[in-house]
Amino acid sequence: MGIALAGALSVSLAGCSSTGGKRAEDARKAASAEGRAAVNTPRWTFAMITHSGDGDTFWDIVQSGAEQAAVKDNINFLYSHDDEAQQQAQLVDAAIDKKVDGIIVTLAKPDAMKSALARAHKAGIPVITVNSGSEESKEFGALTHVGQDETIAGEAVGEELNERGRKQAICVLHEQGNVGHEQRCDGVEKTFDGKVQRLYVNGTSMPDVQSAIEAKLQTDKSVDAVVTLGAPYADTAVKAKQGAGSKAEIDTFDLNAKVAAGLADGTLGFAVDQQPYLQGYEAVDLLWLYKYNADVLGGGRPVLTGPQIITKDDAAALADYTKRGTR
Repeated sequence: MGIALAGALSVSLAGCSSTGGKRAEDARKAASAEGRAAVNTPRWTFAMITHSGDGDTFWDIVQSGAEQAAVKDNINFLYSHDDEAQQQAQLVDAAIDKKVDGIIVTLAKPDAMKSALARAHKAGIPVITVNSGSEESKEFGALTHVGQDETIAGEAVGEELNERGRKQAICVLHEQGNVGHEQRCDGVEKTFDGKVQRLYVNGTSMPDVQSAIEAKLQTDKSVDAVVTLGAPYADTAVKAKQGAGSKAEIDTFDLNAKVAAGLADGTLGFAVDQQPYLQGYEAVDLLWLYKYNADVLGGGRPVLTGPQIITKDDAAALADYTKRGTR
């Protein structure tokens, strides 16, 4: 009994200490990810269909956030993706045929998705758009949109380039036809006092991306800033810069572990974080709130998750989050 009492007392004292409190909090967080719901609402089925290609780490983070919210909200979560717009629309149709209780979808190429979303609306399935398509979301009948306004994000980049004294920038578009990418470059052009050139590359082949950027930097020595539109392309742009012997600063949209490391060591100038984990998490959570309580967040306007300019000063604080795949 004495040993048991001593053990209990030691646990009690640990819980009162800052270290013990942190351990308890870590244990609580770990438990929340073990598949136990925090609510007793019906086990609805939500489907998320994105325009992601295979192996895109950005969408791994979005999916991770959605899955964590699904655990908490007792949701059966289905994820599918295709970077071909018509195929993505067919995946939405398949979710409708399964009579899911809610749909989360990206609108990178909205024209191809319009009829599928109209069918979802006719079937009485609530839809939330995420990441891309904020301008079309309401028109297509979605409850709300979760993501960053791409034009505003681009404007933030243009302003940051001005503060850094840049004069000639190239905006690297790795997915032709993606309206969000065009809007980002539009925003940069709107606020940047210098000149912006758009460079279209084959985003499915990193060697092609690298050679295209390298060739541009070799032929135009006046370029002093390269802006990539996705975190995986930032490292490729750095290699292209080195191959071209350029002094251009490499900046990027989105964040991952490599980008955080590049910011920390000065390889990259800054990044624009749109918080993809939050996009996935909030999309599921908002659908659950609508099913449970008819709640709609945003008042008809997008629920913004970005932009946030990340620099070397912020990199260390975010490193742990990027390593675990939530930033």
